[in-house]
Amino acid sequence: MNISELMRLDIAKRADASFKKVKEVQAILNASITFIEDDGVRRDGKLAGIPVALKDNISTKGIRTTAASNILDDYIPIYDATIVKKLADAGAVFVSKSSMDELAMGGTNRTANIGPCLNPYDPKRITGGSSGGSAALVACGAVPLAIGSDTGDSVRKPASYCGVVGVKPSYGRISRYGIIPYASSLDHVGYFTTNVADAALALEVLAGRDDLDMTSSSIPVPQYSKLLNADIEGKRILIFDNVLKAIKDDDILSAFEKLIAGLKSKGAIIETVHFRDDLMKCLFPTYFIIANAEATANHSNLDGIRFGHRIDGDSMEEVMINTRTRGFSSFIKKRFVIGSYSLFEENQDRLLRKAQKVRRLICDEVLNKLKTADVLIAPASGSIAPLIDSPSTDELNDEYLVVENHMVIGNFAGLPSMTLPLGQKEGMPFGVNITCNAFDETGMFTIGKAIEEISGLKDLTKEVL
Repeated sequence: MNISELMRLDIAKRADASFKKVKEVQAILNASITFIEDDGVRRDGKLAGIPVALKDNISTKGIRTTAASNILDDYIPIYDATIVKKLADAGAVFVSKSSMDELAMGGTNRTANIGPCLNPYDPKRITGGSSGGSAALVACGAVPLAIGSDTGDSVRKPASYCGVVGVKPSYGRISRYGIIPYASSLDHVGYFTTNVADAALALEVLAGRDDLDMTSSSIPVPQYSKLLNADIEGKRILIFDNVLKAIKDDDILSAFEKLIAGLKSKGAIIETVHFRDDLMKCLFPTYFIIANAEATANHSNLDGIRFGHRIDGDSMEEVMINTRTRGFSSFIKKRFVIGSYSLFEENQDRLLRKAQKVRRLICDEVLNKLKTADVLIAPASGSIAPLIDSPSTDELNDEYLVVENHMVIGNFAGLPSMTLPLGQKEGMPFGVNITCNAFDETGMFTIGKAIEEISGLKDLTKEVL
């Protein structure tokens, strides 16, 4: 059920099915790390009695929070993240800490220390990551709302692969206080629902200034749910030509063409724009350098002395070495090596600062185009969810560099971005992504609502039991 449907039930019964279902689907999807027995049903608020799953990098007082890493396997926070307090104040009921890529550093949800999270539409396929557990729990109908985080496309790519709505609002729109970080200049709190109306309501609850997060915005939070409509007459929509030209899947291209025709029929003004190819091919390497450098700095305190499950040694140095060697997977250690290399003083001009300059060029290119438009649109991915045991991707080909990384632009520039279901192929969903001007979430939801009406793919779920 979606939020609106649950609101019609007696408040004491709204979370009953979710408590049971998140546990029952675990054997099939492996989507949760910790189950939460929250018996304190609230009687008021915009989300009164509504069950919610939280990504396991979100601090929950007294509840284990591991970020899917062995090094934090026994970490129990002494405080709640700001968004946990906001959700609780709105009456939400927490049912699960959801699976994720280790420390949110990945795009497949295969690197969690409990093993990979599986796609409800086909358990032989990935959910995408790093917020795959949250996406899976919404996609299978276990919860109507799940919280994730998005550093490159970690909410929006799983939304495409799992056939749900994934929202990453503007940088600063939602407080990050209490979120275990990946890369501070790129991290956003995001979330999943099954429809745009629920997404608009959720942002009303989650958004707002927080003095505990100095990067959070003081711009007033609109009543998104009351402003929601599908009137896109005169809206200027930019088609992301670089992405379309790199996609090889005819079914995805055909579905996208039908969507564009539908948007035109609703009065939207459609324009195709092409961005500098050299900049678009730099999306992934720029992200990889900046994100891993910031992650290396952010996680330097996971050493067994200040934080982290301690592995004993004969000296402080040996404790740190043992803890980090056994506490992190090889995948994470590889990223820390790359991040450390970029932070070496002799390499900063050649790597990190150059990547930061390229990031600025990419942002300028996109922001200049959006000055006279409302939204940039493209398929969220060039394929359905890959098989878990599929061979490694060639990360240097054009399709990967552009198609599978274009949503990082929303993180580079801090722009609101949302993925919605677009179609299905071989029984698997695929999505479309829209990116708008900063703090124009109202416009984003309006265009999203129109897309939802055209596609007819509202409230998609896939039963797995």
